[in-house]
Amino acid sequence: MAVPETMRAVRITQHGGPEVLERAEVPVPTPQAGEVLVRVTAVALNNTDLWTRQGAYGRPDDPEALSGWRGPIDFPRIQGADVAGVIAGTGTGVDDGLVGRRVVVDPAIYDAAGPDADPVGLMGSERDGGYAEYVTAPAEQVHDVTRSALTDDQLATLPTAYGTALGMIERGRLREGETVLVTGASGGVGVALVQIARARGARVLAVSSGSKIESVRKAGAHEVVDRAHDVVEQVRAAAPDGIDVALDVVAGQLVGAGLPLLREGGRWVIAGALGGYDVAFDVRRLYLHNAQVIGSAMHTPSHFELLMAMARDAEIQPVIAARFPLDRAAHAQEELARRNHVGKIVLNP
Repeated sequence: MAVPETMRAVRITQHGGPEVLERAEVPVPTPQAGEVLVRVTAVALNNTDLWTRQGAYGRPDDPEALSGWRGPIDFPRIQGADVAGVIAGTGTGVDDGLVGRRVVVDPAIYDAAGPDADPVGLMGSERDGGYAEYVTAPAEQVHDVTRSALTDDQLATLPTAYGTALGMIERGRLREGETVLVTGASGGVGVALVQIARARGARVLAVSSGSKIESVRKAGAHEVVDRAHDVVEQVRAAAPDGIDVALDVVAGQLVGAGLPLLREGGRWVIAGALGGYDVAFDVRRLYLHNAQVIGSAMHTPSHFELLMAMARDAEIQPVIAARFPLDRAAHAQEELARRNHVGKIVLNP
């Protein structure tokens, strides 16, 4: 397929508000050895887009420092971690028979080779991402989903939100028949947690609010508690015997208040800090009950393989909240920040 010399892209040149997102005409990237060039058909938005743009991740030695996902950003940077598209070209050492295959890109930059490697960087933060008509990626991290019945928009929602959700569920060792609490259940990761946990045979209690409650219930939650009221008391009433696993993207005060809800040997898995990063809890509730607090950043390569198998068989049905053209990326991020939606927001280059 013919590839142009230039492409439309949206990039940031500094940290700041939506106004730092600029439209640009830039050269189409050249795939290096071991890489492919992907023509982007859909790119999904994530909270990491907002936090990377804002520089909100901090550093271990300075929580308030402006920083990307794992350190300083090299500007200008094209945002966008979640890409579905079609392979349009290959670098040296890559089979050119892959051209034309429908794919999803694993956006993680791993610390090592192997199925259990940990992500230490992210496309759209530590390398250019999919807010563009084309993007490059390592060939081994581009997964063929040609036969999937999911739409390109649905496929684009999977890498970060569903990858993060599956990573949390795997690290939390969720088993069939267990009771699970899902916080932030109307967001992209939250909906993914509800759907995958339900598919795993768990009893799902979700936390949401207002008009979103019914949508979260339709996504698969057995019961939904209203975060506008006392969450702990509502969960205790819904699960008087306690919960086995908490899948938490909110953190903040809920961690300390919620740990006593865990059954013996329970696991509290955290993959976000929407409610605040400064957490305090009674450590006795941890060691006296053999409980665990587990940090979970995205997924491993083996988790992503599991996710792509689910995508090929359409075992999950991602919810699309809204679609925008690429040149409205700033408006799309503003919509994401308002958190009035259920599901995922997608850009179509």
